[in-house]
Amino acid sequence: MFRYFLNNHACTIAAVVLSTTSVAHAADIKFGFAAPLTGPQSHYGEEMQNGLILAIEEANQKGVKIGGKPAKFSLVSRDDQADPRIAVQVAQQLVDQDVSGILGHFNSGTTIPASRVYHDAGLPQIAMATSPEYTKQGYETTFRMMTSDTQQGAAVGKFLVQKLNAKKVAIIDDRTAYGQGLADEVDKAVKAAGGQVVRREYTTDKANDFTSILTNIKGTAPDAIFYGGLDAQSGPMKRQLVTLGIKAPLVSGEMTRSDTFIKLAGDAADGTYASLAGVPLEKMAEGKVFEQRYQARFKKAPGVYTPYAYDGAWNMISAMEKADSADPAKYLPELAKLSRRGATSEHIAYDKNGDLKEISVTIYEVKGGKWEMVETMVSQAN
Repeated sequence: MFRYFLNNHACTIAAVVLSTTSVAHAADIKFGFAAPLTGPQSHYGEEMQNGLILAIEEANQKGVKIGGKPAKFSLVSRDDQADPRIAVQVAQQLVDQDVSGILGHFNSGTTIPASRVYHDAGLPQIAMATSPEYTKQGYETTFRMMTSDTQQGAAVGKFLVQKLNAKKVAIIDDRTAYGQGLADEVDKAVKAAGGQVVRREYTTDKANDFTSILTNIKGTAPDAIFYGGLDAQSGPMKRQLVTLGIKAPLVSGEMTRSDTFIKLAGDAADGTYASLAGVPLEKMAEGKVFEQRYQARFKKAPGVYTPYAYDGAWNMISAMEKADSADPAKYLPELAKLSRRGATSEHIAYDKNGDLKEISVTIYEVKGGKWEMVETMVSQAN
C-alpha cells in the first residue's frame, strides 16, 4: 500500500510538472510563404519576405498569446520562381507542412492557381497579387495586401487622359496575369475618360527586344504608351523607345516603380511614369516608425512591397488573437471582419471578396534619376 501510494504520488507530481510545462511552452504557429526568391524577380520576393520576418519577430517579442499560450510564430518559405506550375507544387508542399495560413504569393500568375490548393485545404491566404481575378473566384479564403488592379487601372487611365492630356494611347502587355489584367483595366479606363486606344501590342516577361513593337506603335503617333509588365522589360523598353525617337512618355504599373527599372533604363529613365497601389512610405499611417524599425533590423531601406507584407502578416496574427486560435476555421471569420490600424493605413479592412476597402493609388515620375511622387488618390470602395 505504501509503495503503491508513493508510486501514485510520484505519478501525480510528474503529471503536474508536465502539465505546468505544457502551459509554459509556446504554441508553435507556422505561416507559409511563397514568392520568387531566385531569378530576375527575386528582389520583389526578398523585400516581401523581409516585411513578413519583421512582423513575425515583433509578434514573438511582444508575447502574443494564442489559446492561452505565448505564440511562437515562424515562416516556412518556398521559392516559386514566378512560375505558375512550380507555384502549384510549392502550394501543396506548404499545405503538407501543416502551416496555419499563407502569406503569399507575390505574382498574380502564381497566386491564382496556388489559391485553389489553399482553398481546398481551408487555409486563409493573404497575397500581394493585384490581378482582379484573384478575389473574383468566390473563395472565402482569399485576401489582399494591396489595392487591386481594377482600382489601380481606373486611376491610371484617368491620369493618362486628364492629367497627361493623352487622347491617343498605345498599350503593351506581357501576357502574364498581372500585366494583361492591369493593361485591360487601363484600356477600359482610357476609353471611359474619353481617350482612344490606338494600338494594342503584346510581348512576354522574358523578352528584351521591343524594336518591332515600338516601331508599329510609332506609326500611330500616340500621346502616351502604357506598359503592363515587369521592370526587367520596361527598363530596356524605355531605352529602345528613346533610341527610336518616340517622344510619348512611358507609363507603367508598380512593377516598374523600382530602382531596378532606373538601373536598366539608365539615362533614358527620366520622364517615365508609374502607378503604385498604396501611398508613399512617408505618408503611411506609421511609415516613419516602420522605416526606422526596418532599417535597424535589415540595415537598408524597405522596398515598395515591404510595408504591405508587414501589414499582411499582422492582419493574420491579429485575426488569430481575436479568435484566440490558429485553427483556420476559427480565425478565418475574424480575418474577414478585420478592422485595424496598421503601418500602411489607419483603416485596414476587407470587403466581402477579400479586397481592401480603402483604395489608394500613387503616381510617380522619374526626375533626375529618382522616383518622385506626382499625386496620390485615396478613396473608399463602394
